[in-house]
Amino acid sequence: MTGMGLEARIRRIEDRLEIADLQARYAIHIDDHDLEKVGPLFAREGRFRSVDGVMDAIGREAICAQYQGRFAALKFGFHVTHDHLITLDADDPDSAHGIVSSHAEVVRNAEPMVVGMRYHDRYVREDDAWRFADRLLHFFYYLPVDQYRAALLTRERMRAYGDARTADLPEGTPTYSTE
Repeated sequence: MTGMGLEARIRRIEDRLEIADLQARYAIHIDDHDLEKVGPLFAREGRFRSVDGVMDAIGREAICAQYQGRFAALKFGFHVTHDHLITLDADDPDSAHGIVSSHAEVVRNAEPMVVGMRYHDRYVREDDAWRFADRLLHFFYYLPVDQYRAALLTRERMRAYGDARTADLPEGTPTYSTE
C-alpha cells in the first residue's frame, strides 16, 4: 500500500470488512435455511458449484433452487468459518477473490455428519454491495460421525452420498490461486 493515499487505504479496509461480512451472513443464513437472504448475497449472474460437479448453479434463482434441494436432505446444519484470505484485485476496484476455510456439523438424511471444506471465491461489487460472483466448494471430508476417526486416515473421506469417494483436498490439485 506504499504510495496509496489515505482515502484509498480506508476504502480497501472497508472493502475487506464488507467481504468478510458477506461470508458471515452467508454462513448464518444457510444455517437458518433463509433463502430470501441467501439469494441477494450472490451477483445476479453469480455461480455456486462444487468440485465434484454435484452442485452447479448460475443466477440467484438457480442457486436458491439448488439449495432448496439440498435442504431436503440437510435438515440441520451448523457452519463455522475459520480463516478467510481476501485479495482485492489491483486492476479492478470492484473485483476480489478469496479462500474461506470452514467446517460444518450437519444432519444429512437423518445421519449426523461432520464436514471439512474450503470455499474458493470470486467477489464482485454489484449495486454498491459486495457479492459472490463464483463460489467453488472443495471438501477435505464429509463423514458420518461414527466413521470420522477411521476415515480421516484414508483418502476416501467423502461419504455424503452413501459410498466412499476421494476427497478434494489436501491431496488433490486445488483449482484456485492465492495471488
